[in-house]
Amino acid sequence: MGSNEMANASKKAGWRTFLMDVLICSLGAYGGPEAHYGVFTDQLVVKKKYLTEEELVELIALTGILPGPSSTQTIVAIGYKMGGPLLALLTMLTWALPALVVMTLLSFLGVFLGGLNISLGVLRYIGPMAVGFIVLAAFRIGRKVINDRITLLLFLFGGIITYFIREPWIYPLVLLAGGAVSVKTAKDTNVWNPVKINPPWKYLIAFVLIALGSLILTLVWNNRILHIFESFYRYGYLVIGGGQVVVPMMYSELVEANQYMTNQEFLTGFGLVQGLPGPMFSFSAYAGGMAARGGSILTQVMGAAAGGIGIFLPGVLLIFFVYPVWERLKDIKGIKISLKGIIAVAGGLIAVAGIILMQKSGIALDNLLVMGSTVALLSTKKVPAPLIVVAVIAAGFIR
Repeated sequence: MGSNEMANASKKAGWRTFLMDVLICSLGAYGGPEAHYGVFTDQLVVKKKYLTEEELVELIALTGILPGPSSTQTIVAIGYKMGGPLLALLTMLTWALPALVVMTLLSFLGVFLGGLNISLGVLRYIGPMAVGFIVLAAFRIGRKVINDRITLLLFLFGGIITYFIREPWIYPLVLLAGGAVSVKTAKDTNVWNPVKINPPWKYLIAFVLIALGSLILTLVWNNRILHIFESFYRYGYLVIGGGQVVVPMMYSELVEANQYMTNQEFLTGFGLVQGLPGPMFSFSAYAGGMAARGGSILTQVMGAAAGGIGIFLPGVLLIFFVYPVWERLKDIKGIKISLKGIIAVAGGLIAVAGIILMQKSGIALDNLLVMGSTVALLSTKKVPAPLIVVAVIAAGFIR
């Protein structure tokens, strides 16, 4: 075997080992981005030393600025660091595919239960449980981001505006407004200091062309799968943060505006994804599959695929565009400052999502008990999320 062949074999072996570690992260990552970062630190930093803790924190800061699923973008960026765009793409598939497949199958849950003569009513407590996850996320984010009068006002601003205006276009506007206020009120000078960069423009061009192309096609072609892809691609590039941040935007469009599914069906899927490892954006496969119902099984699977690919693709393209020039971008103070306001507004969005979803679930005593119990159990950090999901489903069988 020649030296080049040996180098290639060593590279492939290294990639296989790395992807196996990514799969371990995928199967062990519960509870949203903050919990995922703990898994990344344990498996990729402490055990395998693919990067330092400082490098991981920097990547978390980068993905916090970018639209898209933050923990997914973080692990994709690690893959890019280890082996360039190809390994980054394989990292993305290894990380997200297990949860996407499971959530696609769960989009057929209603049909499956109907075949067993079991009512979806047995899942009636999944919704209040999901609200419990959101309530705790809002509390934790609020406690973290509200550290002065400006961030408190931005938190309230995001929540109040999106409570009364539930149109999809309002969410990116309030997030951008939060970033602008944060920069405007900062005492720093020369926040948009120029830096010299040479980014790979092809990824940004692809990002823009897909966004514009899918939007234009939906205006001239009434195809359900295309509409699903355009909607989820839009969610992917308009949302900054984890899966819980995208919930209010999804809910307003999929349930209230287009009526692709009922409130109960939406909450059931969002509750079930809490008990699965991997990215919370895998909920998109369930929602896409539910939105494509009414045709063949293949059509529903295509809807799930359109939702899953659509929501992850923009974030991956953006990380491919930004990561190679990240070292230079970190020198722009305005980017770091704006993130403070953006996250404060996002916390308000999450808090209001919990209020809206609880109102839709019904303010009944048993629902409040399930929600409160979920918050209490999660707060102890001793009860895994899957066990809570199983317990809530079991409670649904008890009349």
